[in-house]
Amino acid sequence: MTESAAFRPLHLLAAIAFPGAGHALAGDIRRAALICGGVLGLFFGGIFIGGIDVIDRREDPVWFYGQALVGPVAFAVDTLHQKRFKVIDPQTGASRSAYPTEGRDPATGRAVQGGTPPNQKSIGKVNELGTLYATLAGMLNLIVIIDAGFPSRRKAAAPS
Repeated sequence: MTESAAFRPLHLLAAIAFPGAGHALAGDIRRAALICGGVLGLFFGGIFIGGIDVIDRREDPVWFYGQALVGPVAFAVDTLHQKRFKVIDPQTGASRSAYPTEGRDPATGRAVQGGTPPNQKSIGKVNELGTLYATLAGMLNLIVIIDAGFPSRRKAAAPS
């Protein structure tokens, strides 16, 4: 059995919306599950290694372009990071990472002296590795998106 090699826009849009959804829509559930597990495992593995601050569209926009290819999941994690783990600078009103001696006022989100920061940025290589993992997940998902929208002809594995 071979798959058609024609352009499939609906599958392409599903793959953009969620890793593996384009292949699930095509009926290849096993491949979709492997894609979903691989892409999201790599993405959340990066967050596990480097902390939530590896997904940051404001401080690391170039890296976020790659991470955004994971789909809405990346935007949801970034929104959570911006709204819950950053503080608002009292002088500028801009969102930023808290300094080690600052806490976060739960009502306003403003930086306050004393307390512990809501998030401590990972350091050096740990942050770089987490950022790299999350970005590689997006790059891998780009290949998956292209495969879902423009499938190649492949033969089904012979039953064993």
